[in-house]
Amino acid sequence: MQPRDGADQPNVVLIFVDQWRGDCLGVMGHPVVETPYLDEMASRGAVFRRCYAATPSCVPARASLHTGLTPRSHGRVGYRDGVPWNYDTTLAGEFTRHGYQTECVGKMHVYPERTQLGFQHVQLHDGYLHFARKQQPNLEDVDDYLPWLRQRVGHDFDYAEHGMSCNGYTVRPWPLDEHFHPTNWLAGQSIDFLRRRDPRKPFFLMMSFHRPHPPLDPPDWAIQQYLDVHMPDPPVGDWADGMLADRYREYDPSAGPKQMPPRRLQRARAGYYGHLTHIDHQIRRFIEALNDYGMGENTWIVFTADHGDLLGDHHMFAKSMPYEGSARVPLFILPPPGNREAVLAPGKPGQPIYCDAPIELRDIMPTLLDAAHLPIPDSLEGRSVLPLMRAPASEWRRYVHGEHTTVFGSVHYLTDGQRKYVWFARTGREQLFDLAADPTETRDVSGLPAWQDELATFRQAMVHELTDREEGFTDGRQLQRVEHVDPVRPHLRASLRS
Repeated sequence: MQPRDGADQPNVVLIFVDQWRGDCLGVMGHPVVETPYLDEMASRGAVFRRCYAATPSCVPARASLHTGLTPRSHGRVGYRDGVPWNYDTTLAGEFTRHGYQTECVGKMHVYPERTQLGFQHVQLHDGYLHFARKQQPNLEDVDDYLPWLRQRVGHDFDYAEHGMSCNGYTVRPWPLDEHFHPTNWLAGQSIDFLRRRDPRKPFFLMMSFHRPHPPLDPPDWAIQQYLDVHMPDPPVGDWADGMLADRYREYDPSAGPKQMPPRRLQRARAGYYGHLTHIDHQIRRFIEALNDYGMGENTWIVFTADHGDLLGDHHMFAKSMPYEGSARVPLFILPPPGNREAVLAPGKPGQPIYCDAPIELRDIMPTLLDAAHLPIPDSLEGRSVLPLMRAPASEWRRYVHGEHTTVFGSVHYLTDGQRKYVWFARTGREQLFDLAADPTETRDVSGLPAWQDELATFRQAMVHELTDREEGFTDGRQLQRVEHVDPVRPHLRASLRS
């Protein structure tokens, strides 16, 4: 689209959540999760059912979002704190450069923590970050939520005073009034931005929720909603036990797979799902305010996440792995009411337009710029998905490539949305999943004779993807084992020394 001037420019709201699984929306058919307000919003837009985080953990996934680049280019192929964010072209920077008022409320997870990445103003809450706490004698220097909370509670309160782990799956209700929860704070500060914004400018607002990332501490009502609900057992692949046994033998030769007891797992899932419903309600609170201020008619709304949470799938938890619970994220796009007929394919009333093309977080930046009629920098490696909203079956990229350094070494995946190929660089192990028939990846078909041609095709695609990488993943003809891969690529490390 061509850039326009002034009053014609739409507003853009990016709702970005942390560790929200791609299947955990009612509109995606989840059998348990209650997200009525997000579902209603999605029903009036486009839902992308195969959106992935190429590098599914907080820091590298956000690098893809903010730069529009692949991990190969932005340099973060695993998780590492304390690496400065020195990127010339960023999502917020492009909006600011073209006259938008730009604001981020919530989690940035960059370094230094006050790096703005092109935003004109940031109200920061990254959650309980061990790295920041070790580096900063006064946490209020890098967290705006904490001083707000302390002023209202009346003493030197730490929001994690309830003792919950920031990466654990124990559940405890939020100990203060719900008004003080970081999810409510984020919605409230976003609403306050609407009040104090410059009415002469369009705006780009990023609402970056820390939850449902642990601690699993939603309000008590949200936990209670799910404690006694029947939940289907998490999927467990026919390959899972052997792989996990190999993992634990690295630390304790006598150890086998460690499984969470059923009662505790039910409670962990109730806490996680409770966060989702709580966020759903607070997003509705913001949308009501957006409409009350008269801005809803000219605002694009995009909802997505940095990565998912395995949440017991294949006896695993958290993120960083290539499996659907970890790497797939939700994505829906809601155009302004007046634009819907022009940008959406014809559909049934009350139902979204579904698209199954393989999307990656690097596509968000060009998509938002396209929606705002702003030029898309040539340096970006993502693509605007707006054409897919009009023609969901259009030809698109062949696949998404992802990678992450893990306890298993460097793990890579390719997916076209219908199949998924996984390669473990340390051991050379391969997996192949038929996502169309087996969406929860319970059957590894890589050893079946009928799948050998497709396995070979994906293997060669991975060779092509990794050619010229200095880690030595391939000689250009076949994949090669690599024992250790640093989570920060050499070119990014070199830029830090210069």
